[in-house]
Amino acid sequence: MQLHDVWFVLIAFLWTGYFFLEGFDFGIGVLTKLLARDRGEKRVLINTIGPVWDGNEVWLLSAGGATFAAFPEWYATLFSGFYLPLLVILVCLIVRGVAFEYRAKRPEERWQRNWEHAIFWTSLLPAVLWGVAFGNIVHGVKIDAHKEYVGGLLDLFNPYAILGGLVTLTLFTFHGAVFASLKTVGDIRARARRTAGVLGLVAAVLALGFLGWTQADKGDGSSLVAMIVAVVALVAALGANRIGREGWAFAFSGITIAAAVAMLFLTLFPNVMPSTLNESWSLTVSNASSSPYTLKIMTWCAGIAAPLVMLYQGWTYWVFRKRIGTQHIAESH
Repeated sequence: MQLHDVWFVLIAFLWTGYFFLEGFDFGIGVLTKLLARDRGEKRVLINTIGPVWDGNEVWLLSAGGATFAAFPEWYATLFSGFYLPLLVILVCLIVRGVAFEYRAKRPEERWQRNWEHAIFWTSLLPAVLWGVAFGNIVHGVKIDAHKEYVGGLLDLFNPYAILGGLVTLTLFTFHGAVFASLKTVGDIRARARRTAGVLGLVAAVLALGFLGWTQADKGDGSSLVAMIVAVVALVAALGANRIGREGWAFAFSGITIAAAVAMLFLTLFPNVMPSTLNESWSLTVSNASSSPYTLKIMTWCAGIAAPLVMLYQGWTYWVFRKRIGTQHIAESH
């Protein structure tokens, strides 16, 4: 295995970690409208991710930075061709972070309600757009001989990509509902479990269609194994949620996301962005990568820094592992 193959695997790992962790963040944001009945319950949901949401976004920064350094051609084509959707995601992440911090700065109901609207929409939109983006990356886009995207904005919203967006939205929201049941007490915990049961069924139907389409279009034996793992894990998550084993349900919902992302990258390799105009114009791990020397330096840096970051983040989750409820929320918040 050459270094550009190693970095493809590492970038796939970073995206998997991001969707596993930020997935339930997005889900919690969406559930502030679907699950919470009053301001206190909204605060409970927000507090379940309050200590960790910003750390979860480190995975996105790492994935983007690794793509820029290891595969500059991929980065350039991706960010120029998907400029508007990625800009919307970036703006949403900025506003969402501000909303988390500013919502409780003033006691006025209108102030808090507006920031709550912002949390909902800036969680829902990225949850959809990430699925649309990765659907296009896997399915292929209009790339010419100069490695430039020559399609339009509407080309990105094709049926396959839209289905991918619906899958990520429902799967992330299900993941968030399971996380909410794991991290809360009282009535909201019970309602989170019931909500997770409904969302999981919807996500299962959509995911089965999307992954089946992917397998039929570009799959092989290894991607089929990943698909089976994703489907089995989702069924297991629904079963564990039904009997109240919330820790197992969360673990299995996370495995579902990880296996689904792995399947997408398995069907993509050795391409990083297939061209629908001419297969020979596709970006691959070899023609889109940096020099071997650059990849070698990056490998040494990643080998030192990545374990430290993961240990610190794991420690953060351990510190804030306890459940919370409305009794833990100050009245003014």
